[in-house]
Amino acid sequence: MFKVVASRMIVPNMHLLTLEAPNVAREAQPGQFVILRAEEEGERIPLSIADWDKDLGTITVIFMNIGSTTNRLAALQRETSIPTVVGPLGNATEIEKYGTVLCVGGCYGIGSMFPIARALKEKGNRVITLVEGRSSYLFYWEERLKAVSDKAIQITRDGTKGYQGHISRLPDILKDIDEKPDRVIINGCTFLMKRGSDVTRPMEIDTWVSLNPIMIDGTGMCGVCRVSIGEETKFACVDGPDFDGHQVNWDELLQRRKTYMREEVVPLRTSRCEEHRLRAQEK
Repeated sequence: MFKVVASRMIVPNMHLLTLEAPNVAREAQPGQFVILRAEEEGERIPLSIADWDKDLGTITVIFMNIGSTTNRLAALQRETSIPTVVGPLGNATEIEKYGTVLCVGGCYGIGSMFPIARALKEKGNRVITLVEGRSSYLFYWEERLKAVSDKAIQITRDGTKGYQGHISRLPDILKDIDEKPDRVIINGCTFLMKRGSDVTRPMEIDTWVSLNPIMIDGTGMCGVCRVSIGEETKFACVDGPDFDGHQVNWDELLQRRKTYMREEVVPLRTSRCEEHRLRAQEK
């Protein structure tokens, strides 16, 4: 069993979970992920590793509460335990000295971008971090990102902080700061990664994204996480999760991620009714 060290909501609907997992913490690298189960016989879900402490033997993940399993993870209390933490899985993000790297994070991707930005800075790169969200109250870990950044930029759709709009404003932003990055790395929702890749393609900037399709075993055996990269079929769990954003078949990926959307949402909406129904039968 893996003990819960910390569990809290850090911004609305976004949760931080720190777990004792010394074997994972010892081997973790930026860009890798773990697979968790909230309970025995429960659903296995992949979550990017946002941070780790080798001395304490802990790892931290940040996730959005969107379905029945993430709801159970979000409800975990400190000092309780979960049965499964498998990892680290996937290939680590390639960290070299590129020059100037723009690290873009949105939603849960803000957390997973932190260790990548930190490693790039340690490698001697000029690091620019850009966080985006619907509003500034959804931002978190800004101070941590600033500590490993040469420049920090924000985009909010409601204009409450930084630039107003979405990632499509990137050309204007780069013009304002008079910099063209040598590489762009994007972590976050599929829409953010797709739009970011669309924007950087005509600018001819090397762009890498961390794909998060549906996964089950995370070791390449089930084939559920297959994605189309150029003319090839890849498995995100063992070939990725990082891929060239300009080669991803985004339309296919978006459709695959919607496959079980209804099944995931229905338990959240009906579980309370089912609970009352079972209690009524007992009476």
